[in-house]
Amino acid sequence: MAVETPEIKPYVLGVDIGGTNTVFGIVDARGNLIGSSSIKTTTHPKIEDYVKELSDAIRALVEEEVGMSKIHGIGVGAPNGNHFTGSIDFAPNLPWQGKIPLAYMLSQAIDNIPVALTNDANAAAIGEMTYGAARGLKDFIEITLGTGLGSGIVVGGKLVYGHDGFAGEIGHTIIRRNGRVCGCGRKGCLETYASATGVARTAREYLEIRDDDSLLRKLDPEEITSKDVYNAAKQGDKIALEIFENTGAILGEALADAVAYTSPEAIILFGGLTHAGDLIVNPTKRHLELNLLNIYKNKVKIMLSELKESDAAVLGASALGWEADREMLSLMTTQG
Repeated sequence: MAVETPEIKPYVLGVDIGGTNTVFGIVDARGNLIGSSSIKTTTHPKIEDYVKELSDAIRALVEEEVGMSKIHGIGVGAPNGNHFTGSIDFAPNLPWQGKIPLAYMLSQAIDNIPVALTNDANAAAIGEMTYGAARGLKDFIEITLGTGLGSGIVVGGKLVYGHDGFAGEIGHTIIRRNGRVCGCGRKGCLETYASATGVARTAREYLEIRDDDSLLRKLDPEEITSKDVYNAAKQGDKIALEIFENTGAILGEALADAVAYTSPEAIILFGGLTHAGDLIVNPTKRHLELNLLNIYKNKVKIMLSELKESDAAVLGASALGWEADREMLSLMTTQG
Protein backbone atom coordinates (compact mmCIF):
# COMPACT_ATOMS: atom_id res chain seq x y z
CA MET A 1 0.00 0.00 0.00
CA ALA A 2 1.47 3.34 -1.07
CA VAL A 3 2.15 5.96 1.60
CA GLU A 4 0.33 9.20 0.87
CA THR A 5 2.67 12.21 0.57
CA PRO A 6 1.44 15.27 2.51
CA GLU A 7 0.25 18.08 0.28
CA ILE A 8 2.70 20.98 -0.10
CA LYS A 9 0.55 24.08 -0.11
CA PRO A 10 1.79 27.09 -2.11
CA TYR A 11 2.39 29.66 0.65
CA VAL A 12 3.90 30.07 4.09
CA LEU A 13 3.76 32.86 6.65
CA GLY A 14 6.76 34.54 8.21
CA VAL A 15 6.36 36.35 11.54
CA ASP A 16 9.03 38.64 13.02
CA ILE A 17 8.41 39.53 16.68
CA GLY A 18 10.33 42.68 17.61
CA GLY A 19 10.42 44.62 20.84
CA THR A 20 8.13 47.29 19.39
CA ASN A 21 6.36 45.80 16.37
CA THR A 22 5.42 42.35 15.11
CA VAL A 23 5.62 42.16 11.31
CA PHE A 24 4.23 39.26 9.31
CA GLY A 25 3.90 38.38 5.65
CA ILE A 26 2.81 35.75 3.14
CA VAL A 27 5.66 34.24 1.11
CA ASP A 28 5.64 31.90 -1.89
CA ALA A 29 8.11 29.15 -2.72
CA ARG A 30 10.35 31.56 -4.65
CA GLY A 31 10.66 33.96 -1.76
CA ASN A 32 8.25 36.57 -3.09
CA LEU A 33 6.49 38.56 -0.40
CA ILE A 34 2.82 38.47 -1.43
CA GLY A 35 1.45 40.72 1.30
CA SER A 36 2.38 41.92 4.77
CA SER A 37 1.02 43.69 7.82
CA SER A 38 1.95 44.39 11.45
CA ILE A 39 0.69 44.89 14.97
CA LYS A 40 2.25 46.44 18.07
CA THR A 41 4.08 43.87 20.17
CA THR A 42 3.68 45.64 23.50
CA THR A 43 -0.02 46.56 23.34
CA HIS A 44 -1.11 43.63 25.50
CA PRO A 45 0.68 42.71 28.75
CA LYS A 46 -1.00 39.28 28.68
CA ILE A 47 0.36 36.83 26.11
CA GLU A 48 -3.13 35.41 25.49
CA ASP A 49 -4.37 38.83 24.34
CA TYR A 50 -1.34 39.31 22.12
CA VAL A 51 -1.81 35.91 20.45
CA LYS A 52 -5.48 36.74 19.88
CA GLU A 53 -4.67 40.05 18.17
CA LEU A 54 -1.86 38.47 16.12
CA SER A 55 -3.94 35.51 14.98
CA ASP A 56 -6.85 37.76 14.03
CA ALA A 57 -4.54 40.04 12.03
CA ILE A 58 -2.88 37.08 10.28
CA ARG A 59 -6.24 35.57 9.41
CA ALA A 60 -7.47 38.87 7.96
CA LEU A 61 -4.37 39.29 5.77
CA VAL A 62 -4.36 35.70 4.55
CA GLU A 63 -8.06 35.63 3.70
CA GLU A 64 -7.70 38.87 1.77
CA GLU A 65 -4.67 37.71 -0.22
CA VAL A 66 -4.69 33.93 -0.77
CA GLY A 67 -7.05 32.11 1.57
CA MET A 68 -6.18 30.16 4.72
CA SER A 69 -6.45 26.79 2.95
CA LYS A 70 -3.33 27.62 0.91
CA ILE A 71 -0.99 28.20 3.90
CA HIS A 72 1.43 25.30 4.44
CA GLY A 73 2.89 26.51 7.71
CA ILE A 74 4.05 29.46 9.79
CA GLY A 75 7.62 30.36 10.76
CA VAL A 76 8.31 32.75 13.64
CA GLY A 77 11.46 34.67 14.54
CA ALA A 78 11.49 35.98 18.11
CA PRO A 79 13.94 37.22 20.75
CA ASN A 80 15.14 34.23 22.80
CA GLY A 81 13.14 31.94 20.54
CA ASN A 82 13.99 28.27 21.07
CA HIS A 83 13.70 26.23 17.88
CA PHE A 84 13.64 22.94 19.77
CA THR A 85 10.71 23.76 22.07
CA GLY A 86 8.84 26.44 20.11
CA SER A 87 8.95 28.72 23.13
CA ILE A 88 10.21 32.22 23.88
CA ASP A 89 12.37 31.91 26.99
CA PHE A 90 12.95 34.86 29.33
CA ALA A 91 13.15 37.56 26.63
CA PRO A 92 14.22 40.77 28.41
CA ASN A 93 12.79 43.13 25.78
CA LEU A 94 9.31 41.58 25.61
CA PRO A 95 6.48 42.22 28.09
CA TRP A 96 5.82 38.53 28.93
CA GLN A 97 7.88 36.81 31.59
CA GLY A 98 9.17 33.26 31.79
CA LYS A 99 8.79 30.64 29.07
CA ILE A 100 6.05 31.32 26.52
CA PRO A 101 4.96 28.32 24.37
CA LEU A 102 4.25 30.63 21.45
CA ALA A 103 4.42 28.12 18.58
CA TYR A 104 1.82 25.91 20.26
CA MET A 105 -0.42 28.84 21.22
CA LEU A 106 -0.34 30.40 17.75
CA SER A 107 -1.06 27.09 16.05
CA GLN A 108 -4.03 26.52 18.33
CA ALA A 109 -5.34 30.01 17.53
CA ILE A 110 -5.09 29.57 13.74
CA ASP A 111 -6.86 26.31 12.80
CA ASN A 112 -3.95 24.14 14.02
CA ILE A 113 -1.72 25.29 11.17
CA PRO A 114 1.79 24.06 12.05
CA VAL A 115 4.15 26.67 13.50
CA ALA A 116 7.95 26.58 13.86
CA LEU A 117 9.91 29.17 15.83
CA THR A 118 13.53 30.30 16.13
CA ASN A 119 15.63 33.18 17.38
CA ASP A 120 15.11 36.40 15.42
CA ALA A 121 18.80 36.64 14.43
CA ASN A 122 18.70 33.01 13.26
CA ALA A 123 15.71 33.90 11.12
CA ALA A 124 17.67 36.73 9.53
CA ALA A 125 20.54 34.31 8.82
CA ILE A 126 18.14 31.89 7.14
CA GLY A 127 16.79 34.74 5.02
CA GLU A 128 20.31 35.80 4.09
CA MET A 129 21.28 32.25 3.13
CA THR A 130 18.17 31.78 1.02
CA TYR A 131 17.68 35.18 -0.59
CA GLY A 132 20.60 37.50 0.24
CA ALA A 133 24.37 37.94 0.46
CA ALA A 134 24.95 34.43 1.86
CA ARG A 135 23.51 32.59 -1.13
CA GLY A 136 25.96 29.80 -1.96
CA LEU A 137 27.83 30.15 1.36
CA LYS A 138 28.00 27.17 3.69
CA ASP A 139 29.89 28.80 6.55
CA PHE A 140 29.08 32.31 7.70
CA ILE A 141 27.97 34.40 10.66
CA GLU A 142 25.08 36.85 10.49
CA ILE A 143 25.39 39.78 12.89
CA THR A 144 22.30 41.90 13.49
CA LEU A 145 23.19 45.38 14.72
CA GLY A 146 20.06 47.00 16.06
CA THR A 147 18.90 47.90 19.56
CA GLY A 148 21.01 44.94 20.64
CA LEU A 149 23.39 42.60 18.85
CA GLY A 150 22.07 39.28 17.61
CA SER A 151 23.84 36.53 15.69
CA GLY A 152 23.09 33.48 13.61
CA ILE A 153 25.91 31.01 12.98
CA VAL A 154 25.82 28.73 9.95
CA VAL A 155 28.24 25.82 9.66
CA GLY A 156 28.14 23.40 6.74
CA GLY A 157 24.96 25.03 5.48
CA LYS A 158 23.06 24.49 8.74
CA LEU A 159 22.26 26.81 11.60
CA VAL A 160 24.05 26.00 14.84
CA TYR A 161 21.50 25.54 17.63
CA GLY A 162 23.51 23.66 20.24
CA HIS A 163 22.02 20.97 22.49
CA ASP A 164 19.29 23.22 23.91
CA GLY A 165 18.48 25.56 21.03
CA PHE A 166 20.35 28.61 22.34
CA ALA A 167 23.74 28.48 20.62
CA GLY A 168 25.12 31.58 18.93
CA GLU A 169 24.65 34.40 21.45
CA ILE A 170 27.69 36.43 20.37
CA GLY A 171 26.05 39.62 21.62
CA HIS A 172 26.20 38.22 25.14
CA THR A 173 29.85 37.27 25.16
CA ILE A 174 31.86 39.37 27.60
CA ILE A 175 34.04 41.82 25.69
CA ARG A 176 34.91 44.05 28.71
CA ARG A 177 35.20 42.43 32.13
CA ASN A 178 33.08 44.31 34.70
CA GLY A 179 31.96 46.65 31.93
CA ARG A 180 28.55 48.09 31.14
CA VAL A 181 25.46 46.56 32.68
CA CYS A 182 23.50 44.60 30.07
CA GLY A 183 19.78 43.94 29.86
CA CYS A 184 20.55 40.26 30.46
CA GLY A 185 21.86 41.16 33.93
CA ARG A 186 25.55 40.61 33.27
CA LYS A 187 28.31 43.17 32.77
CA GLY A 188 30.43 43.89 29.71
CA CYS A 189 28.37 42.10 27.03
CA LEU A 190 29.31 42.94 23.45
CA GLU A 191 25.86 44.34 22.63
CA THR A 192 26.24 47.06 25.26
CA TYR A 193 29.05 48.49 23.12
CA ALA A 194 28.43 47.37 19.52
CA SER A 195 24.79 48.23 18.85
CA ALA A 196 22.70 51.32 18.23
CA THR A 197 22.10 51.54 21.97
CA GLY A 198 25.80 51.02 22.63
CA VAL A 199 26.77 53.89 20.31
CA ALA A 200 24.43 56.21 22.21
CA ARG A 201 25.86 55.06 25.56
CA THR A 202 29.39 55.69 24.33
CA ALA A 203 28.38 59.19 23.25
CA ARG A 204 27.04 60.00 26.70
CA GLU A 205 30.20 58.67 28.35
CA TYR A 206 32.47 60.69 26.06
CA LEU A 207 30.54 63.89 26.61
CA GLU A 208 30.75 63.41 30.36
CA ILE A 209 34.48 62.70 30.64
CA ARG A 210 35.75 65.05 27.90
CA ASP A 211 35.54 68.78 27.45
CA ASP A 212 36.33 69.26 23.72
CA ASP A 213 33.72 70.77 21.44
CA SER A 214 31.16 68.57 19.73
CA LEU A 215 27.91 69.00 17.84
CA LEU A 216 26.49 66.42 20.21
CA ARG A 217 26.71 68.90 23.10
CA LYS A 218 23.77 70.75 21.58
CA LEU A 219 21.55 67.75 22.34
CA ASP A 220 20.05 66.44 25.57
CA PRO A 221 22.50 63.66 26.53
CA GLU A 222 19.66 61.34 27.55
CA GLU A 223 17.98 61.76 24.17
CA ILE A 224 21.05 61.12 21.97
CA THR A 225 20.63 58.29 19.46
CA SER A 226 23.02 56.47 17.16
CA LYS A 227 21.54 58.47 14.28
CA ASP A 228 22.54 61.71 16.01
CA VAL A 229 26.09 60.39 16.33
CA TYR A 230 26.07 59.41 12.65
CA ASN A 231 24.85 62.86 11.57
CA ALA A 232 27.59 64.52 13.63
CA ALA A 233 30.25 62.17 12.25
CA LYS A 234 29.23 62.96 8.67
CA GLN A 235 29.93 66.61 9.48
CA GLY A 236 33.43 65.76 10.69
CA ASP A 237 32.71 65.92 14.41
CA LYS A 238 35.80 64.59 16.20
CA ILE A 239 34.02 62.93 19.10
CA ALA A 240 31.41 61.31 16.86
CA LEU A 241 34.11 59.93 14.57
CA GLU A 242 35.97 58.50 17.57
CA ILE A 243 32.76 56.87 18.80
CA PHE A 244 32.39 54.93 15.55
CA GLU A 245 36.09 54.05 15.54
CA ASN A 246 35.83 52.71 19.09
CA THR A 247 32.63 50.80 18.33
CA GLY A 248 34.17 49.18 15.26
CA ALA A 249 37.29 48.31 17.22
CA ILE A 250 35.31 46.48 19.90
CA LEU A 251 33.16 44.69 17.30
CA GLY A 252 36.23 43.67 15.32
CA GLU A 253 37.90 42.25 18.43
CA ALA A 254 34.83 40.18 19.26
CA LEU A 255 34.41 38.91 15.72
CA ALA A 256 38.06 37.81 15.64
CA ASP A 257 37.26 35.54 18.59
CA ALA A 258 34.12 34.26 16.85
CA VAL A 259 36.16 33.34 13.77
CA ALA A 260 38.34 31.08 15.91
CA TYR A 261 35.30 28.94 16.77
CA THR A 262 33.79 28.30 13.33
CA SER A 263 36.24 29.64 10.68
CA PRO A 264 33.52 31.30 8.57
CA GLU A 265 34.00 32.40 5.00
CA ALA A 266 32.13 35.63 5.68
CA ILE A 267 30.60 37.74 8.41
CA ILE A 268 27.48 39.54 7.22
CA LEU A 269 26.36 42.70 8.98
CA PHE A 270 22.66 43.49 9.05
CA GLY A 271 20.47 46.03 10.83
CA GLY A 272 20.02 49.72 11.52
CA LEU A 273 23.59 50.46 12.62
CA THR A 274 24.93 49.31 9.24
CA HIS A 275 23.33 52.42 7.71
CA ALA A 276 26.46 54.18 8.98
CA GLY A 277 28.33 52.42 6.17
CA ASP A 278 32.10 52.87 6.16
CA LEU A 279 31.99 54.63 9.53
CA ILE A 280 31.28 51.28 11.17
CA VAL A 281 32.46 48.80 8.51
CA ASN A 282 36.01 50.12 8.02
CA PRO A 283 37.11 50.06 11.68
CA THR A 284 35.41 46.70 12.12
CA LYS A 285 37.37 45.22 9.21
CA ARG A 286 40.62 46.77 10.38
CA HIS A 287 40.36 45.54 13.96
CA LEU A 288 39.13 42.13 12.86
CA GLU A 289 42.33 41.63 10.88
CA LEU A 290 44.49 43.05 13.68
CA ASN A 291 43.10 40.51 16.13
CA LEU A 292 42.83 37.38 13.98
CA LEU A 293 45.14 34.43 14.37
CA ASN A 294 47.57 34.28 11.44
CA ILE A 295 45.86 31.20 10.01
CA TYR A 296 42.66 33.20 9.50
CA LYS A 297 44.10 36.51 8.24
CA ASN A 298 42.80 37.79 4.89
CA LYS A 299 40.38 34.88 4.63
CA VAL A 300 37.22 36.30 6.23
CA LYS A 301 35.06 38.75 4.31
CA ILE A 302 33.00 41.43 6.04
CA MET A 303 29.85 41.96 3.96
CA LEU A 304 26.69 44.01 4.27
CA SER A 305 23.32 42.30 4.00
CA GLU A 306 21.64 42.36 0.61
CA LEU A 307 18.17 42.06 2.10
CA LYS A 308 15.72 44.86 2.71
CA GLU A 309 15.80 45.39 6.45
CA SER A 310 12.01 45.31 6.62
CA ASP A 311 11.80 41.96 4.78
CA ALA A 312 14.81 39.95 5.98
CA ALA A 313 13.50 38.54 9.24
CA VAL A 314 10.04 37.83 7.75
CA LEU A 315 11.57 35.99 4.79
CA GLY A 316 13.93 34.08 7.06
CA ALA A 317 11.17 33.10 9.45
CA SER A 318 8.96 32.06 6.55
CA ALA A 319 11.55 29.49 5.45
CA LEU A 320 10.80 27.63 8.68
CA GLY A 321 7.19 27.38 7.62
CA TRP A 322 7.94 24.79 4.93
CA GLU A 323 9.16 22.36 7.61
CA ALA A 324 6.74 23.44 10.34
CA ASP A 325 4.55 20.36 9.98
CA ARG A 326 7.47 18.17 11.04
CA GLU A 327 8.44 20.48 13.86
CA MET A 328 4.89 20.56 15.24
CA LEU A 329 4.83 16.80 15.75
CA SER A 330 7.49 17.07 18.45
CA LEU A 331 6.04 20.28 19.84
CA MET A 332 2.59 18.77 20.27
CA THR A 333 4.18 15.93 22.21
CA THR A 334 6.15 18.38 24.35
CA GLN A 335 3.15 20.56 25.12
CA GLY A 336 0.87 17.62 25.75
